Amino acid sequence: MIERYSRPEMKEIWSSQEKYNIWFKIEAYACEAMAELGKIPKESVKNIWEKGKVDPLKIEEIEKITKHDVIAFLTNLAESIGEDSRFVHQGMTSSDVLDTTLSIQLKKSNQILLKEIDELLLALKHRAYEHKQTLTIGRSHGIHAEPMTFGLKLASFYSEFKRNKKRLENANKEISTCAISGAIGTFANIDPFVEKYVAKKLDLFPEEISTQVIPRDKHAMYFATLGVIASSIERISTEIRHLQRTEVREVEEYFSKGQKGSSAMPHKRNPVLTENLTGLARVIRSSVIPALENVALWHERDISHSSVERMIAPDVTITLDFALNRLTNVIKNLVVYPNKMKENLDALGGLVFSQQILLLLTQKGFSRERAYEIVQRNAMKVWEAPTSERSGLFQQLLIQDQEIISNINIDEINNQFDYKYHTKNIDNIFKRVFEN
Repeated sequence: MIERYSRPEMKEIWSSQEKYNIWFKIEAYACEAMAELGKIPKESVKNIWEKGKVDPLKIEEIEKITKHDVIAFLTNLAESIGEDSRFVHQGMTSSDVLDTTLSIQLKKSNQILLKEIDELLLALKHRAYEHKQTLTIGRSHGIHAEPMTFGLKLASFYSEFKRNKKRLENANKEISTCAISGAIGTFANIDPFVEKYVAKKLDLFPEEISTQVIPRDKHAMYFATLGVIASSIERISTEIRHLQRTEVREVEEYFSKGQKGSSAMPHKRNPVLTENLTGLARVIRSSVIPALENVALWHERDISHSSVERMIAPDVTITLDFALNRLTNVIKNLVVYPNKMKENLDALGGLVFSQQILLLLTQKGFSRERAYEIVQRNAMKVWEAPTSERSGLFQQLLIQDQEIISNINIDEINNQFDYKYHTKNIDNIFKRVFEN
């Protein structure tokens, strides 16, 4: 992943040095386990731990000759350990090291991602309560529908990321497995105790049954979960981008001192952060199909999955870490314009109360079909009126409609034009979202 979208803590997990450090731990713990079984001298294990060192640059040079990364690693390790290196990797196969390492790296990445989701949840909750009663218009098909509050929008995002957190926790369990089962996964040349021992030391679970690899349906589920989280990031980003449009301007990304919006137009203040997040979400989701295609390997093992995972595992986790952090900062610093929300809310001259009038007419004896026709014919006159003439127009037209007035008094009609009607259950919704 390019530096622009990389954060140090997550990036370090996928560094060559960290990878080889994990490889060494797996090999050394396996030696410990074999010493417990009496197959390796305990003094040799002590020597392995004390003398074992890995050098990524040397491993790279050796791999140019061996064309095999694990053998290059073992060769380099043997240089520092000496004679006792003959006990390293006994009965193991390359995938025992590679797959268990991938599990550790994904698990470590998950800890960071879960922490980032927690930060995002805190930001969403804070802003949701801040704007719990901030009136705004709800839209369907991009068109004004009925009143709501901006806090409800944010509460909806909060609820979605609560689900995402659970999904990521479940996915974490799927990939937190260790396989030290040897060639073809039969334990023919290594005791199952070794796998159990190494798994415990690395805080993993022994894989229930591996072939020569950990089954890739687990990883497919993991990357699919990251794809879902990316889509949730995009949903929030898309909403902010729409609300920042000049014609709407209900919210705005924070525009810092000295920031520039355009090389050509000095007046521009663009939603560049949420546009960036939309693009990053596409990159993250692009990993899902390759991860799904990795499930079907030839027989007990091939390496068609390997090149895919070497690319998508670091790139996607690093990108998602960056995206979650950026989204949290967008939410924390989001500029909200309640007055503009109210202005937009009133832009259709009261049409947003049309359903209340419809329901009132049905309660007064009109059939639903007739009530709909009456409300719609008055509403269409408001749609066709110039914007400057719409204020209060819908209410006036209803009061002047003889078919309505002959059945309903004016006060009953006026009472329907009350924003509190639409906010009366907000406390109940907030309880569901934030107290469950």
